[in-house]
Amino acid sequence: MTERFDRGIEKIKELYGDFGQGFFEDLEDIAPDFGRFIAEFSYGDVFARPGLDMRSRELVIISALTALGTAERQLKAHILGALKIGVNQTEIVEAIIQVAVYAGFPAGFNALMVAKDVFRELGNNSD
Repeated sequence: MTERFDRGIEKIKELYGDFGQGFFEDLEDIAPDFGRFIAEFSYGDVFARPGLDMRSRELVIISALTALGTAERQLKAHILGALKIGVNQTEIVEAIIQVAVYAGFPAGFNALMVAKDVFRELGNNSD
């Protein structure tokens, strides 16, 4: 592929491990180029930029996805990624609560339920 794609795939593997591969598989039969676009641009270009560390990037993304209120699958992936790189559960919950002030309580509630499911799946009920 391209250097951008390779850089993006490495970042996806670093953050999400095998979970990230599923997203490419889901797109294979309908829009395989869409996965490439995400790998190259989102992860190969934007995620690779200097200026924010990985923890900050993941908290920003969790906040944005919470505010959208329509991206549960992506929110789950980014919560998993954040936990993998050392963001703790309290930080994730506090980021979601902070966003709820601006995005609305329904968006915050839904995001907290996604976080709760992720924490439960991982067998972690505390930091």
